[in-house]
Amino acid sequence: MQYHFIINRTAKSGKNKHIWDIIERELIQKQLDYQLHVTKHPYHSYEIAKEICATGKECTIVSIGGDGTVNETLNGLSSFNQVTFGYIPTGSGNDFARGVPIHTDTVKALHTILYPKQIKNMDLGVVYTKDVQRRFGVSMGMGFDALTCKHAISSKFKDLLNMIHLGRLTYVGTALKQLFTYKSQLLSLTLDDGEIKNFSKCLFLTVMNQPYEGGGFMFCPDANNEDGYLDICVVDSIPKWKIFLVFPIAYFGKHTKIKGIHTFRCKKALIHTTTPLPVHTDGEYLGDHTDISVGLYHETLRILSKE
Repeated sequence: MQYHFIINRTAKSGKNKHIWDIIERELIQKQLDYQLHVTKHPYHSYEIAKEICATGKECTIVSIGGDGTVNETLNGLSSFNQVTFGYIPTGSGNDFARGVPIHTDTVKALHTILYPKQIKNMDLGVVYTKDVQRRFGVSMGMGFDALTCKHAISSKFKDLLNMIHLGRLTYVGTALKQLFTYKSQLLSLTLDDGEIKNFSKCLFLTVMNQPYEGGGFMFCPDANNEDGYLDICVVDSIPKWKIFLVFPIAYFGKHTKIKGIHTFRCKKALIHTTTPLPVHTDGEYLGDHTDISVGLYHETLRILSKE
């Protein structure tokens, strides 16, 4: 078995070089067959994963970085029956690691890959727009949620918060900043059975494959990445001042009883807005769109988890 490690050296404020040194020492000590691939530009993880899978050889592909690096890698995978996926989280949010679950400690995460106790068959979501198809492991969002992700990626405070181990607060700080200027929109949601749900003042919609996003918020606390369903949370007609109350309790998944919070479960959904709204997959900005469809990808991911 060959191991392919795809590393984003910019994640964790450039500390991944040190993290790789720790990993490589153990790989050399165990005399394992491995190859290192270092990303050099945006979406390079996608290209690397695609090239590895094109060889047709059975292997383990390991992503080292944050949720964005994972998302790029997942979109480059093919031959799902021949590839096993491993992850060593070094990002600021690490929602993918929470949901699988995967150790956030580097050595423990590496041991899960080298000495796996379990290989899960994990669902993946997929988003279709007019021009793009994109898989996701954690979630996709539309509206305020996606706008927050867009600005959080380029936030000048992100590196500072990472240095003091508070990187997960990047999403919260950015969200509060964007909240004051964002305008709610008309949105319609069509679920599996064809029933249409209309929302007149939608702040955001998130479709989740697992419970956590935005650095640990449980917008869909019952989401399960092995149950063959996607969970949806729509925030509609809630005064902005009330959002300050929703965010803290959403971190514990206790917000779903609040008036204006709507949750659904489905295998696929169609989303329409009259105004183009920002869309994200796993926190990665996907552009502004009016019509998207979302569903489950037709293959599951073989992934190494700690339990």
